[in-house]
Amino acid sequence: MHPEVRMNFLASPPLVVAYALAGTLDIDLTTEPLGTDQNGKGVMLADIWPSDIEVQDLLKNSIDAQMFRDSYASVFKGDDNWASIKVPAGQRYTWDSASTYVKNPPYFDGMTMTPPPLAEVRGARALAMVGDSVTTDHISPAGNIAKSSPAARYLVEQGVAPKDFNSYGARRGNHEVMMRGTFANIRLRNLLVPGVEGGVTVHLPDGEQSSIYDAAMRYKKEGTPLIVLAGSEYGTGSSRDWAAKGTLLLGVRAVIAESYERIHRSNLIGMGVAPLQFLAGQNAAVLKLTGREVFDIAGLSSGDAREVTITATPEKGSPITFKARLRIDTPKEREYYRHGGILQYVLRQLATAGNAA
Repeated sequence: MHPEVRMNFLASPPLVVAYALAGTLDIDLTTEPLGTDQNGKGVMLADIWPSDIEVQDLLKNSIDAQMFRDSYASVFKGDDNWASIKVPAGQRYTWDSASTYVKNPPYFDGMTMTPPPLAEVRGARALAMVGDSVTTDHISPAGNIAKSSPAARYLVEQGVAPKDFNSYGARRGNHEVMMRGTFANIRLRNLLVPGVEGGVTVHLPDGEQSSIYDAAMRYKKEGTPLIVLAGSEYGTGSSRDWAAKGTLLLGVRAVIAESYERIHRSNLIGMGVAPLQFLAGQNAAVLKLTGREVFDIAGLSSGDAREVTITATPEKGSPITFKARLRIDTPKEREYYRHGGILQYVLRQLATAGNAA
């Protein structure tokens, strides 16, 4: 589906054929004919839809066990291209610095065996302020890499031609591509830049407009932590781990939303990003937040807090102080967060077990 197509539908293969025969999606397949037969009589979907018995008979006559035995007998051999791949020797993976598909991620850079103390968030800026039902595909698209995007710019710098860009989904083993693709969906609406669609934001306090990635890297150089303000059902859709990984790599320390999709909330914790939730009856609009404030979050360092205090200081006027729930819901999630994420937690557990042995 071309990314510029604003409306599309997901249907089973038989329904795709049925709508194609009808020549339109603007049809009620239960009451309107797909077309007419040679006698001019209307042909309904039910007339051509196979029965369960017909489907089973077709399967019995078309598929047998030997087909699977033949197909899987040499499944690990591969073709000549697979067999000709040179495999480095050794027990550890040999990273290829020239690869644009697989790169050594920075999750363990600077990691110590003992987790550092949990820290509060001070002087944060909003990287994005979004509305309701922002999906994991809005946060981390899996489709085509736009030729004008930061990810495209990176790939060109690595000598990759536009025809070989492939997709974000295909390059999910390269964090350099994926962090540049975070919040890069062409349909994202960041309320910090009203009237603009796509992965665009403003750097504060100067208000300079740029891609979300470029702004995040600028904030990183300045030592400014980041947050995301969101509405309800944040992170709906497919369980896409890069929606949390990319959020972390951009420097986001916390997301403040009205509600979360369950798995995305868990994924944020797994990457060490705090999922905060507005109290009932509150949201950015009710609290009169513009997203241009400076945010301080107190309570994260406690280790067992259920609630935090957020102070949003605008350029002019009095600070806005409000409470938010810390949506770390289980003891194990608290362990993950204390370690900086599930990856660090597991690595420390493995190292401890190895030392004990």
